[in-house]
Amino acid sequence: MSHIAVIGAGITGITTAHALLERGHTVTVIDRQPMPAMETSFANGGQLSASNAEVWNSAATVFKGLRWMARRDAPLLLNPRPGWHKYSWLAEFLGAIPRHDINTVETVRLAIAARQHLFDIAAREGIDFDCETLGILHIYRNEASFTGAARGNALVRQGGLDRYQVTPEEMRAIDPTLSGPLYGGYFTPSDSTGDICKFTRGLAAACVRRGAVLHLDRTVQAITANEHGVTITTSSLRDPRAEDVQNFGAAVICAGVGSRRLAAMVGDRVNVYPVKGYSITVMLRDSASQAAAPWVSLLDEDSKIVTSRLGADRFRVAGTAEFNGENRDIRADRIAPLVDWVRQLFPGVSVGEVLPWAGLRPMLPDMMPRVGAGRGRHVFYNTGHGHLGWTLSAVTAQMISATIDQSLMAQTGSNAA
Repeated sequence: MSHIAVIGAGITGITTAHALLERGHTVTVIDRQPMPAMETSFANGGQLSASNAEVWNSAATVFKGLRWMARRDAPLLLNPRPGWHKYSWLAEFLGAIPRHDINTVETVRLAIAARQHLFDIAAREGIDFDCETLGILHIYRNEASFTGAARGNALVRQGGLDRYQVTPEEMRAIDPTLSGPLYGGYFTPSDSTGDICKFTRGLAAACVRRGAVLHLDRTVQAITANEHGVTITTSSLRDPRAEDVQNFGAAVICAGVGSRRLAAMVGDRVNVYPVKGYSITVMLRDSASQAAAPWVSLLDEDSKIVTSRLGADRFRVAGTAEFNGENRDIRADRIAPLVDWVRQLFPGVSVGEVLPWAGLRPMLPDMMPRVGAGRGRHVFYNTGHGHLGWTLSAVTAQMISATIDQSLMAQTGSNAA
């Protein structure tokens, strides 16, 4: 077995490290943050959602984006400021529209496979992550949006997902806290929710118990691949002059929006773009708020807002997609619509204590993750999961670890010959 570096301690990096450890490899995880799950895996919407696996590459998404450009509170916001990376990415995004149906069906299949892997890992390692297996309810407030969802529903069902129409009466029976006008919905009973940060840190602790080394608070300065393996140079954030050079048999880049820069070091192109999302965590401090907040996870298709109940006293609300480069600022005008949404739909929930957050989704133009080998013999990728990192990571970790084993066995056979 080989000593493998996993660059990135978010959900994809830690699940990859765990999969490699289970296959008998020695693993070192490298991350620039002082703890796992400090970036995109910190406070996302919480949904493990095969039902939300439809890729965004469609004419309908483009037209909506154009209509929303003049609204600062729009679910999708594009900063029109010129930038080669952004506009080249958008050109590739448009070029992937013909593969919308194929990629959607494949993503659904991956999401369904990932579900069982994740639950099995949590059971084996004893990880409590506030998991709720009550399904996900997609809600629609008008006939046009509900009718438009029929084609997407047909695709996710083609991928093997049981997702079906429900009436407003059935929706309120699924979750009695729902209020306001409802036209119809789709319900996926097999979907679930959970705290991605708690899961990632719990799994990271399990990796350490299995012998992994977490090399945290380190920035990767250089990666050099050769016929023998990979050399990685890191520096301390506290003292950039304190460089450390380590040799590995292979490296897996799972660095989210940082993957593009790291891939360039070894001559690969991984066209990840950072698409910002926002969330709020509403602290349910009183019994009235706890009773008024939904337990079933929701996806409001008109507002593009998702919710998760994280235990008795936390209600996560997330949404928006912002194309504005590697910008992590938390904007008040993007948080306000999330708070207002809670006040309007769940008036019994107090929003007196709300924790805002913003994270950068690592998105590739075709909305499919990059899982596989790079140009060099010893560099691999598990990155670019976009808004579905939490949903897909458990299966892509298995996929990349199997690919690495096959590559190492092939190299061993070649050397023996």
